[in-house]
Amino acid sequence: MRLIEKLKEFEQQYMFIRWATGGEYGKLVYAGDDFVEFDVINIDSMEYSETVFIHSPLILEIAIGGADISRIVAEMSSKVSIDERG
Repeated sequence: MRLIEKLKEFEQQYMFIRWATGGEYGKLVYAGDDFVEFDVINIDSMEYSETVFIHSPLILEIAIGGADISRIVAEMSSKVSIDERG
């Protein structure tokens, strides 16, 4: 199975992606054969800081679980709850 085929299962999930020129935490928006669309999250403010289009063959590493990812999911979930009340 190719990496991109597996990534399609994780669209709209939070993760860490490392590619040839960088690495960031964020949300995978789209995974295609030629590129992935990734919304980068600023870890300090927990706000989306930019959208990155990464050429698929340049992806080196992906982390879908772990303590940092769990913290991001919890922080983003709490922001959704606050926004819905306000």
